[in-house]
Amino acid sequence: QVRLVESGGGSVQAGGSLRLSCVGSGMNFKIYDMAWYRQPPGKERELVASISSSGSTQYADDVKGRFTISRNNAWNRMNLQMNSLKPEDTATYFCRTTNANWWGRGTQVTVSS
Repeated sequence: QVRLVESGGGSVQAGGSLRLSCVGSGMNFKIYDMAWYRQPPGKERELVASISSSGSTQYADDVKGRFTISRNNAWNRMNLQMNSLKPEDTATYFCRTTNANWWGRGTQVTVSS
């Protein structure tokens, strides 16, 4: 059974940092393209950043220069380092295998002004 489990969310003040992690199990993690999505309160889910199986990365415009996506295939783990957080980054953050459409249950990030 495939599982994706996010962790690392929390509450921070604007300008602060958080590091999210997503651990996969029941899957050959290294062959999958992965991504972080977020869903702000009352809004649609949106793509934040993606990383291919080969390590190529892409970012949404509003997180470029602030967020860094990475992966460690030996640990079946994907990370999202979030710096210079803004109140508009407040959302539930989800990890996903983009080429298999598996989702985690999410972790909440709240940024106060």
